[in-house]
Amino acid sequence: MSTRTMAIAVAAAVQAACTTDDPARSNLNGQRHEQVVETRGDTTVVRTLSGSVWGAEANLVAEFAIGELDGPDEYLFGSIGSFAVDDDRNVYVLDTQAQHVQVFDSVGTYVRTLGGRGEGPGELSFATSVATLPDGRVVVSEAAALRIQVYGPGLHETQQWRYTAAGVPTPPRPVEVDRHGRTFVGTVEIDPSGRIDLPLVAIGPDGTQQGTHLPPGFDFEPPSLELQSTLGTFTSKVLIPIPLTPSHHWALHPNGHFVTGISSDYQIDLGLDTGVLRMERAFVPVAVSPEERSYHRDDVTRSMRVTQPDWRWNGPPIPSTRPPFRGLAAGRDGRIWVTVSTEAQPVENEFHDPQNPNSDPILWRSPLRYDVFEPDGSYLGTVVPPEGFYGARRPVFDGEHVWAVAQDELGVERVVRYRIVVGEG
Repeated sequence: MSTRTMAIAVAAAVQAACTTDDPARSNLNGQRHEQVVETRGDTTVVRTLSGSVWGAEANLVAEFAIGELDGPDEYLFGSIGSFAVDDDRNVYVLDTQAQHVQVFDSVGTYVRTLGGRGEGPGELSFATSVATLPDGRVVVSEAAALRIQVYGPGLHETQQWRYTAAGVPTPPRPVEVDRHGRTFVGTVEIDPSGRIDLPLVAIGPDGTQQGTHLPPGFDFEPPSLELQSTLGTFTSKVLIPIPLTPSHHWALHPNGHFVTGISSDYQIDLGLDTGVLRMERAFVPVAVSPEERSYHRDDVTRSMRVTQPDWRWNGPPIPSTRPPFRGLAAGRDGRIWVTVSTEAQPVENEFHDPQNPNSDPILWRSPLRYDVFEPDGSYLGTVVPPEGFYGARRPVFDGEHVWAVAQDELGVERVVRYRIVVGEG
């Protein structure tokens, strides 16, 4: 049984059990780990009371990197727009500057190149992200052209899938796949009332469009500020979220459902075929200093006044504590990765321009930390990424490994494979 299949089976078993047995048990370090499992209708709640399965923080230790400053062309990247990993741990790196995908094996050795700039069969012009289907095929999103380029299963086989969208394509959102072989691309839809939705267009394994999917929770209205925007004689009102307030977060899970959460509390839902698995965890709120609140208020005010010169703060204040989390992701193995809030520190802006009034000499940065849950809701523990780890370029999580874009002191980007090591710095 593969790691992925085993993880899904564990989730199903826990859902079937739905008991409230003795919550206390020992973790890997012999320390106390407490969680309670209970049923509320079709929702199974797994609440972590204390401790974790690992019993200590985990670190990411680099095993190897793909990419060089100088060297053979096949190891040079112009701009890493996206990357993917398949079941055999092969790595697919989309270079948006070259408009091709470089393929590397499980130890980082170059194998071949897919695509290339052009309009012919298998060539790319608007490629923004790459993913791999369970059958080994590679899909590359060209969202601006509403099409998917497909490579494989044969070495030189290519297809092109076209799709329609009621809204506007969203190239920044990476193409995604599930274990059923479906491919998902993002769009933006605006209804007559001005409400903005971000549904995913689903495309079947044969390239047939299968409708759209909207994650639960889009009816959440975050605390916001009002801005008046005028174009000619037409004036509209725009709502802008207030920094550091709760938000709606979501991610596509390999099971084809969504992982969702409103960050006003530490409560995360994983959709299942027969209901919902809810993960809850006690947390200590992270404080926001008066200096940081002032920084965000000044930054928002300056930005608003570019559009509305007489703008004044017209909503709730910036909160004195952070939401418990600020992002969600799902691993290829079904684990849930939660980007938790951490205390921000002021850092010098190396790109500060004294001549630019919108350029701040000081920025506020929060260290990146992840809480990791098994697909059955058990809390494994916290993972601490190393310096240079770039979490914004969607890492790939799978079992005890993480692949991510990392940047060195010269600004050179590489795809690095890390191993999760518990209890070691």
